[in-house]
Amino acid sequence: MNRINQLFNSNKKDILSIYFCAGDPTLDGTANVIRTLEKHGVSMIEVGIPFSDPMADGIVIQNAATQALRNGMSLKILFEQLRNIRQDVNIPLVFMGYLNPIMQFGFENFCHQCVECGIDGVIIPDLPFRDYQDHYRIIAERYGIKVIMLITPETSEERVREIDAHTDGFIYMVSSAATTGAQQDFNEQKRAYFKKIEDMNLRNPLMVGFGISNKATFQAACEHASGAIIGSRFVTLLEEEKDPEKAILKLKEALR
Repeated sequence: MNRINQLFNSNKKDILSIYFCAGDPTLDGTANVIRTLEKHGVSMIEVGIPFSDPMADGIVIQNAATQALRNGMSLKILFEQLRNIRQDVNIPLVFMGYLNPIMQFGFENFCHQCVECGIDGVIIPDLPFRDYQDHYRIIAERYGIKVIMLITPETSEERVREIDAHTDGFIYMVSSAATTGAQQDFNEQKRAYFKKIEDMNLRNPLMVGFGISNKATFQAACEHASGAIIGSRFVTLLEEEKDPEKAILKLKEALR
């Protein structure tokens, strides 16, 4: 069974997933960040593939991607860095990246390399669901790679149910139509959206992302989903501390 499915079968609530950008703040630190996050109880990790035009990301992750590219990070180097990660890391690892660098690498080659490194899934924010169905699904399923789809408050109920019926792993519930970035709290409109999706009783578990940065936003997300994904706040702490252990300890303190 895929590690993503195993996670959600064994943990139903309060799952913490962390996003960081591979190659930032240092080119060679990616594997160390992953090992440190697992050691401190993170349940799942999203490893960002840096791209020059990350349209769904706010300024914090844009800057991290820019720094990673300046440091020399590429998909080829990332796969090399993670070649032996499964010798001592057991939690699900998901790549998050845009279609352009993945297509330049070759989608089937990308899936093959993911299997070689033990990557469980991929989130591609600019991959339309219809294109996934028509061109990519058969390849991803052949390699056992879960392609995680995003939904927003603007996604129709019909499309949400279609995504739920034709994907597996979890559904990434974006908290707003805006870009990524930390928020202090969620307003009633966003909470109502979380509840509406929860009440659809979907087959796939839900994870909330975009804007999770503290106890209030984490708890609000977990109230209506299996857990939450924290990106910008951790990326900021990692940039400030230059040490993944100090960064995750500071983040966990903010979630208490």
